[in-house]
Amino acid sequence: MENTLPKMGTTVRVKSFARGDRAGRERLLTMGLTPGTELTVTRVAPMGDPIEIRVRGFALSLRKDEFALLTLEAVD
Repeated sequence: MENTLPKMGTTVRVKSFARGDRAGRERLLTMGLTPGTELTVTRVAPMGDPIEIRVRGFALSLRKDEFALLTLEAVD
């Protein structure tokens, strides 16, 4: 599920981050997207950017390139 957008309404868990973009990783961590955190994709703009997710009880919009930094795993 790495670097692919889950279907809307799907809940996934943050597994890790892509290597190389330390600033992007720190920005995501500051927003509460730590490994083990579950998120749900709630909206995707018509051109695919931005992507709105529900995480820790609030809505958060991420750009495609920010979302691509996340390595996700399915929630059982």
